Amino acid sequence: MRLSRYFLPTLKETPTEAQIVSHRLMLRAGMIRQHAAGIYNWLPLGTRVLQNIIQVVREEQNAAGAQEIIMPTIQSGDLWKESGRYDDYGPEMLRIKDRHERDMLYGPTHEEVVTDIFRNNIKSYRDLPKNLYQINWKFRDEVRPRFGLMRGREFLMKDAYSFDLDYERSKHAYNQMFVAYLRTFARLGLKAIPMKADSGPIGGDLSHEFIVLADTGESAVFCHKALLEKPAPQNVDYDADLQPIIDDWTSLYAATDDKHDAAMAEKLGGDLVSARGIEVGHIFHFGKKYSDPMKASVIGSDGNPVTVMMGSYGIGVSRLVGAIIEASHDEHGIVWPDSVAPFDVGLINLKSGDAACDTACKQIYDALRVKNRDVLYDDRDDRAGVKFADMDLIGLPWQVIVGPKGVAKGVVELKRRATGAKEEMSFEAAVAKLTVL
Repeated sequence: MRLSRYFLPTLKETPTEAQIVSHRLMLRAGMIRQHAAGIYNWLPLGTRVLQNIIQVVREEQNAAGAQEIIMPTIQSGDLWKESGRYDDYGPEMLRIKDRHERDMLYGPTHEEVVTDIFRNNIKSYRDLPKNLYQINWKFRDEVRPRFGLMRGREFLMKDAYSFDLDYERSKHAYNQMFVAYLRTFARLGLKAIPMKADSGPIGGDLSHEFIVLADTGESAVFCHKALLEKPAPQNVDYDADLQPIIDDWTSLYAATDDKHDAAMAEKLGGDLVSARGIEVGHIFHFGKKYSDPMKASVIGSDGNPVTVMMGSYGIGVSRLVGAIIEASHDEHGIVWPDSVAPFDVGLINLKSGDAACDTACKQIYDALRVKNRDVLYDDRDDRAGVKFADMDLIGLPWQVIVGPKGVAKGVVELKRRATGAKEEMSFEAAVAKLTVL
């Protein structure tokens, strides 16, 4: 993509309403623009990042055996009355009426809808287990939306829902998602720490939230330092017993401020890490909380009805964009992990209009695209300083810098955004290096 044709409205100055790093940088990098309080338009650069995160989340959900569906954002209030949550959920739920005066709502979550899908379509124990997920927009009417995507009202979420015949099998489904989350966040370049959590309005007695450490995090967190060094599970057989993996991760101390144990902190001593964190995922096992009142059952092997056991599993997909920036930035701008970067390479022409520079850039641009590298080519007729500043701001993993002096010698400068390391090499060598990464 040529930057001269790309919709990328970067800002030199930080908007006054932006209070945290991710909000400031997303606005300055032209990723988002506010539509209303807590509601944002996603511009092309932000949309590309969001789509890359979605792809990682989708691949890991599919690998764990979940099946993707799409549920409506506008839901029937009658389903929520069945579950008993219509009046209990609180003012965060946006309640509306259609033209026939039927109670409707903009879904803050989808337990009721997916339970209705299940009970109307799955009748036998032979059809279990099932795990259905979607990646869809939700709305929660926050009283004071702030911090950009961190506390917005409309947000993109991955929510999965498991259905099983008994507790042990439903616990296995929970463990599958626990492991899938560890793998997902690692692929996104994040170190996410699982912490035992309250279930809140979702319900149930088994719940973990996944916290990414960041200086501007909304919660104080405490954990054993070994959790920061543990690699995510690899080569996982999701049909096998996953409990040893869960036990390995949960045996080490981890707590948010409201559950912090001062005695444990003293016992850990130098092994205790105290930091701030951002919640990026939350998983729940809630048994029959929804299946019981909504009569979601199957016929068991003995011919009798069995009320199914359920769990739900959420990842804040749009929030992850902000969380990644909070965890990965410097004084110049964003530093994207390779897996989610909107483009792989930023190609900078220091003298657009110069025949030799234009020819060299076109050769490199075409060669990288043939190798399936996504390239943002800065072909604008602008000062070199502006081009460098914008490219550092948007944080692409690699920069290829092409100038008249280098072209005369047959070389370009290759820069790694994360480290700032620069290296001169031939056009061919630069293309070769960028296509084997």
